[in-house]
Amino acid sequence: MSNISAQLVKELRERSGAGMMECKKALVENNGDIEAAMEWLRKSGLAKADKKAGRVAAEGRIVAAQAAGKAVLVEVNCETDFVTKNPDFVKFSDAVAEVALTSGATDIEALKAAAYPAGGSVDEAAKALVATIGENIQVRRLARIETDGVIGSYIHGGRIGVLVAIKGGSEELAKGVAMHVAAMNPQYVKAEDVPADFIAKEKEIALAAMSDKEKNKPADILEKIVSGKINKIVSEVTLLGQPYVLDTNVSVADALKKDGAEVLSVARLAVGEGIEKAEEDFHAEVMKQAGLA
Repeated sequence: MSNISAQLVKELRERSGAGMMECKKALVENNGDIEAAMEWLRKSGLAKADKKAGRVAAEGRIVAAQAAGKAVLVEVNCETDFVTKNPDFVKFSDAVAEVALTSGATDIEALKAAAYPAGGSVDEAAKALVATIGENIQVRRLARIETDGVIGSYIHGGRIGVLVAIKGGSEELAKGVAMHVAAMNPQYVKAEDVPADFIAKEKEIALAAMSDKEKNKPADILEKIVSGKINKIVSEVTLLGQPYVLDTNVSVADALKKDGAEVLSVARLAVGEGIEKAEEDFHAEVMKQAGLA
């Protein structure tokens, strides 16, 4: 072990992303041959990949790729926020977005099976990354838009991604609407998309919240009051009804109308949506990264 230089350990650590002691052991096992040690680490890491695949990966990045008439969003997950900044993870997730765009994949299984630029499939590349980074890596979700219209894309902090396709208007407007969707997360695009059971439930709540004085008003007046409340709620949960974040004096519908545009489709992904994330304190996370937990 004394024949293994610190410089050699450092070089292997930078290449593999593995811990210092693991790198030193790999070099000792392979008589200082860095290429053989690299392969040894990969084999060792891949042997543990199945166990790591069961760990919660609720952090990660939303990445986008776009070309004429088409765009994709991909969610790639990892376990900790540290890894989202790892150059290998960033390179991998960016490459997966490009694969999603060019392969024509429309669902996550097709994307995982698609060819990865460096060889093998996307799924195999993800498993190889598990070996070097030491965390569960999952290519989790894919959203794809293809249109003859204009596509606007927006990524906020790597954690929220939005694609908006519009007919008419400009790329600037489409991107503005995408920014709005990122910020406000409307549940529906327009009033007609709001389910009848949602409206029925809101009517029930509005009536229950009324005072006895309001309830005693004539039926037609009562209906107008309830309708007014429901219309306000519908505006709040629909993209077109919300005040436009880039100009709150107008609604999104008004901003689109001004440019003679209409929304064709919307896709929004946020990191970790729907994943149950275990509560973990910062100390525990640091200990995990240091290989001490």
